[in-house]
Amino acid sequence: MNSTDMLAMKKWAVVGATEEQNKFGYRIYKKLKDHGYTVYPVSVKYDEIDGDKAYKNLSDLPEKVDVVDFVVNPKIGLSIIEQCKELGIEHVWLQPGTASTEILDYAKENQIAIVEGCVLVSLGE
Repeated sequence: MNSTDMLAMKKWAVVGATEEQNKFGYRIYKKLKDHGYTVYPVSVKYDEIDGDKAYKNLSDLPEKVDVVDFVVNPKIGLSIIEQCKELGIEHVWLQPGTASTEILDYAKENQIAIVEGCVLVSLGE
């Protein structure tokens, strides 16, 4: 799976979304929305981001997403990728600094496709 294939999928969740407009968790969420994606913010800190309901975890989302974008510390990311497996989500985008050996090994063992890199760059920011 490459970044082009993953970007063709239109339902995303951004884990680590934030209201802080200078942070990547906001910029990624907003950029995906601006490009016509259905995007769900996932955050334990916020109830709302950019006027949209934020969800505490992936299982709270109103529908299954195609891709989960990680904007969280790898220590948190391991539990998130486990949630992806439980929910049958097979595509994960790891922003720079979010990957760990444990996450990559788990993904490989559980047939979860991974793209690593900055989604903002891939969308042309």
